[in-house]
Amino acid sequence: MSIRNFRPPRDLRRRITPIQSAISIAVLTVAIALQISYPLLKDEPLRLVTIAFVYWAAGAMLLHALFAYRIGFAVRFLLITFTYSLIIEQIGFRTTWPFGAYEYSGSLGYQIFGVPLVVPFAWVMMAYPLFIAARRIAPKWVFLVGGYGLMSWDLFLDPLMVSAGRWTWEITGRTVPFQPEIPLSNTLGWFLTGMGLMAILDRLIQKERRSVGVSRAIPEIFLFWSWVSGVIGNLFFFDRPGVALIGGIALGIIVFWYFLAVKFGRSD
Repeated sequence: MSIRNFRPPRDLRRRITPIQSAISIAVLTVAIALQISYPLLKDEPLRLVTIAFVYWAAGAMLLHALFAYRIGFAVRFLLITFTYSLIIEQIGFRTTWPFGAYEYSGSLGYQIFGVPLVVPFAWVMMAYPLFIAARRIAPKWVFLVGGYGLMSWDLFLDPLMVSAGRWTWEITGRTVPFQPEIPLSNTLGWFLTGMGLMAILDRLIQKERRSVGVSRAIPEIFLFWSWVSGVIGNLFFFDRPGVALIGGIALGIIVFWYFLAVKFGRSD
């Protein structure tokens, strides 16, 4: 009788290096620090921090996509989300569909045919953690869960940006509860276009196993932070308890649903 040593198959997935991990954490930390400073600033410093936060946060999400799922995933996600959002924004502010009548100020920096460059990167920034969460929560309904998530996040975003003068709305009909400066059509438009983006991403980006040593912590932390900061900011700094309530409940559903999916769902 011979005894053979059993050798389990090697895990051929790419491994993240300590430097890559440190870079991801550092970029996310800068993004969160910039947002923490938001209520403490005004005028030009506030404008610059608003723009910088989006780029740093989008950078943190793209770095995670690169390190966790490889360059093909990251590039496809960036190109799809950036192109889709830019087209939607171009249609939106020119035709008023599907969001309503709005106009950007010149305070958000360089514009592409009237749309600030930072705006598509804001879509990139938030679509990534919601896309990851939606695939975990409901793999067969990514478009619906992800679209709802983007709509929920905008319940925090729009009143903050309108109050800062980054864009303005023409109000002609019903408005969002607790947000008389935001038309209800904007919320419905976000849900519709968000579902469209998530459907395209889910269709064109195949599911990938994460690199060894990479967790979902970066997008998870950012998603949780977006929810917590929206609630705390509106309650204690912006005097908008109604916004904290409606945004907190809406986005909180995604946050807690995702937590339950990770805690009690399948392992991967």
